[in-house]
Amino acid sequence: MKIENPACAKIEEAIAAFDLEGKLVDVKPYGNGHINDTFLITSQTGQGSRRFILQRMNHSIFKNPQQLMENVVNVTEYLREVISRQGGDPDRETLNVVKTRDGANYYEDSSHNFWRVFLYIERTLCLEQVESAKDFYDSAVAFGNFQRMLADYPARDLHETILNFHNTPSRFRDFQKAVQADKIGRAENAMQEIAFALEREKDTGVLLDLLAEGKLPLRVTHNDTKLNNILFDSDTKKALCIIDLDTVMPGLSHYDFGDSIRFGASTGAEDEKDLSKIELDLALFETFTKGFLEGCKGSLTEKEIEMLPMGAKLMTYECGIRFLADYLEGDVYFKIHREDHNLDRARTQFKLVADMEAKWDRMAAIVEKYKK
Repeated sequence: MKIENPACAKIEEAIAAFDLEGKLVDVKPYGNGHINDTFLITSQTGQGSRRFILQRMNHSIFKNPQQLMENVVNVTEYLREVISRQGGDPDRETLNVVKTRDGANYYEDSSHNFWRVFLYIERTLCLEQVESAKDFYDSAVAFGNFQRMLADYPARDLHETILNFHNTPSRFRDFQKAVQADKIGRAENAMQEIAFALEREKDTGVLLDLLAEGKLPLRVTHNDTKLNNILFDSDTKKALCIIDLDTVMPGLSHYDFGDSIRFGASTGAEDEKDLSKIELDLALFETFTKGFLEGCKGSLTEKEIEMLPMGAKLMTYECGIRFLADYLEGDVYFKIHREDHNLDRARTQFKLVADMEAKWDRMAAIVEKYKK
């Protein structure tokens, strides 16, 4: 079949490179991710249709696709073994990479784009926002379980697919450079947000200082644990599979906990313009804390648990300064869909940080309640 997709001129070449069962019958854009270009492929076999996820990896962000795919393959193969030992279904409970016809984990096309294919996991759905406390609880158990299953994986063996991805002091320095350069003259539109970020510089190194002192352990972490990076079973509505493993790297458990709270325990959307709608939902914070610690099943240390509120605050703050820096630099990293989109995103994150600070004692009390 002829594929008409001007955004990806090499898509036919890429599809032909992979060992896909059946005859290709349909290709269409899929999802709404910020970074990679994603397509749903349908092929027809003698037993019916098969579906696959094709992605063109953004190599301007992920500088070394080979190392990225080594991480993805090594972690998913490890997870398959763990899931099988637990009596689960590794074909549905983790991603499965489809090899090229040459047996490689990815394909580099003639224009030096990098492509990969996963088996499509049928009968699943993805949630953009928390629809019920049960959804959030199930996602917390899933991310905690992800931590637990990988607790014995040698984290230092993983590549850093994005250098200093959750290194908040490094992100802060990048933000400072963006403010100082102000290369397209946007700083005057964001003076209040810039001041908010600069006032919290002292918080940026808290977790990494504890890691350096040996008071927090290095973990295998997902590093982008938004609710929409979990597939839910469409029949049972239970969390099924963690997806988007591009940023699986060595890290801290607080990164995974914190990013989930940032995204899922907010009362509004990540890019909500009306900031009066944005606050930390303490009931959802409690729901996630309970589920996450249950999923971890004792694999976290006492100090890790104590610092979970700081993880929530720092991941929200860090995301805010990343959105704001990208706004100041001309929206070169995150995809935008309207004018000032990244500024709106930064404002919601900072509103959420301020609300966490106001509710700090209650957050700490909730963590203490579930730590045993």
